[in-house]
Amino acid sequence: MTKEEIHTKCVEVLTETFGIKAELIKPEARLYEELDIDSIDAVDLIVQLKPMVGKRMTPEAFKKVRTVQDVVDALYALIHDDVAAPPAA
Repeated sequence: MTKEEIHTKCVEVLTETFGIKAELIKPEARLYEELDIDSIDAVDLIVQLKPMVGKRMTPEAFKKVRTVQDVVDALYALIHDDVAAPPAA
């Protein structure tokens, strides 16, 4: 699965589950500050994205996730069996 495909799925989940307008969901969009995703919403987001990964997802993989692109990068790393590296600052 490519990062573009993962991003598309994230946009789908964020629009359908949280009612966020698709045009607001840009890679650099900050989950909490710009998209109003709190910690409980973040858990819901991860639960809905879990089928893409097909394996157990640990909280550590998402500990430093702050933006939509961070979510994409973490999922991509998990899908491709990489250690989810901390997102760039």
